[in-house]
Amino acid sequence: MTEARAKARPAPGESRFAQGFALFAECLLTGVWIAVAALGLVTYPAAFAAGARHLGRRLAHERGGWREFAADFRAAVRRGWLVGVAGWAALAVVWVDVRAVRDGLPGGAAVGAVGVLALIGAAVTGLRAAAAWHPGASWRALLAEAGRRTVLDPAGSFLLVGGLAVVVCSAWFSAPLAVAVLGAVAAAAVAVEERYRRR
Repeated sequence: MTEARAKARPAPGESRFAQGFALFAECLLTGVWIAVAALGLVTYPAAFAAGARHLGRRLAHERGGWREFAADFRAAVRRGWLVGVAGWAALAVVWVDVRAVRDGLPGGAAVGAVGVLALIGAAVTGLRAAAAWHPGASWRALLAEAGRRTVLDPAGSFLLVGGLAVVVCSAWFSAPLAVAVLGAVAAAAVAVEERYRRR
């Protein structure tokens, strides 16, 4: 993959509203790309990483499209699928935990709450790691750093929790709407990481 990319110039006289609307449309399109790339079930971390890189290029006014997204996805999925497997394993553990709570496990309510909070924390950490991913980066190192940022930047982490809640509510209302919202969550992760870097 070539790293040289030509800078795309904003259209002369383009209003802020037009730029914002173009970014919003790009987020929706990126959400569709993320959903398609995540169809492998364990490929969702790589899909988010590629989506975040694509949106980062868009914010930097760099040229990039489906080809660059696909190249980033191929690079991220080499080790990212292991992160996807770990995410599904964590979800299974929490599901078993919640089932045990429903069956009347003594002290189960507290254990169930801790499990759900840990799962939410892991999801936020995964999003932050995906937003920071770049070709050649180690997922293990990215997740360790993202875990620290998740704790040290609670405001950014709560923003991502809100984004995840919007995806869940959108899926409950209409599954196709949730697909498009995935791009907005990737954009929120990029924004949260950029905000943390500038602190």
